[in-house]
Amino acid sequence: MRSGLLLDQLLEAVMGGKILLVEDEDIVAGFIKTILASKNLDVTRTSDAESAWTILETRGAEFGTILLDRHLPHMDGMTLMRRIKDHPALCHIPIIMETASDDVNSIQEGLNAGAYYYLTKPLQPRLLLAVVDTALTHYHHSLPTQDSVQTTTHSLRYLIQGIFRFHTLTEARTLAYDLAHSCPHPTLVAVGLLELFVNAVEHGNLGIRYEEKTKLVLEGHWEQEVERRLMLSPYRERHVTVTLVRDAQAVALTIHDQGEGFDWQQYLEFDAKRAFDPNGRGIALARKSAFDSVRYEGKGNQVVVSIRQPEPIERIA
Repeated sequence: MRSGLLLDQLLEAVMGGKILLVEDEDIVAGFIKTILASKNLDVTRTSDAESAWTILETRGAEFGTILLDRHLPHMDGMTLMRRIKDHPALCHIPIIMETASDDVNSIQEGLNAGAYYYLTKPLQPRLLLAVVDTALTHYHHSLPTQDSVQTTTHSLRYLIQGIFRFHTLTEARTLAYDLAHSCPHPTLVAVGLLELFVNAVEHGNLGIRYEEKTKLVLEGHWEQEVERRLMLSPYRERHVTVTLVRDAQAVALTIHDQGEGFDWQQYLEFDAKRAFDPNGRGIALARKSAFDSVRYEGKGNQVVVSIRQPEPIERIA
């Protein structure tokens, strides 16, 4: 399905804000469509999981985000989400789960199954817009990797050892895509590297705290604040260093920022307590889906990730 669309078509769809809404309550669906339409976001609505799956099978590449009610007739939202996450052409679309329950176990189940965000009913317009915008942005930045990385022959695949440095978010994104070419499973690796690189810039070098980012995301000012701080002293002198080492068993990347470190232990797993925040999932997402190991060192301003090399295919004499 995805291979039939050019990258610029995908980018146009996502930047245009195409969203699939799976919601069986007409009043809730109408509210969501009104709020999103106020920001020129294009919403396709269906009221059950079966018809949603039919739409995704034929038009899945059009959508940059899926808003999914957990409790649906016939096939429930969890079942549909697992089906999406098992589909190679759909699994990268962020899924925002709507729920009327704040049961911790149910929320944790959804996060572990791949929910990108949770929203509780009744929905708050500002939070809805912030979360949808963040999800669309995340998917937009992953598109170049999804569509080109697996078909491109890249010289970095032959790199045994190298040191790289970056400063800005644009540089972080470019390097994440480039280094992913040198690794097995490049699509997943690129998404994971991007999460860790952005974290190294914003929380590491720029010292943006978790609560600050939450506020900035809700106000729609996060990227502007990052760009502003990058120009200030002493932040403009700081950079992130990435060291790549390859051997027969694995590719290892060490990411080191010049910040004060942070309490990284609490971010290694998806936490139901943070399920309703518009940020705070990047490290857990990278650890769960992109790398074979993630190890923070010292005060938390250095992280080492590894990706196992595939087993060589034995030649038949």
